[in-house]
Amino acid sequence: MDITKNSTSNGTEFVVKGRIDTVTAPDLQAALLPEFQTANTITLNLAAVNYISSAGLRVLLSAEKEARKKGGKFVITNVLPEVKEVFDMTGFNDILTFE
Repeated sequence: MDITKNSTSNGTEFVVKGRIDTVTAPDLQAALLPEFQTANTITLNLAAVNYISSAGLRVLLSAEKEARKKGGKFVITNVLPEVKEVFDMTGFNDILTFE
């Protein structure tokens, strides 16, 4: 997995490439969570992610909780159909914000 961090006019965008699984989820969490200390809006671009495991879902849930706690916003964009299906099946599409 590769994570690129970009500053935007709305906050911070993370572009993720590869799989989000048990091995890579801790790296994503280490990149995302500290960013809520300084950014109001964090966008996670998943255009190049074709797989997410339960470990990855836990990271996204943690990020959503951190955003709410800090009064910020966590948005997920460009979700591929195979990953969107995982969000739909697990009910995460009702918890997370997608654009």
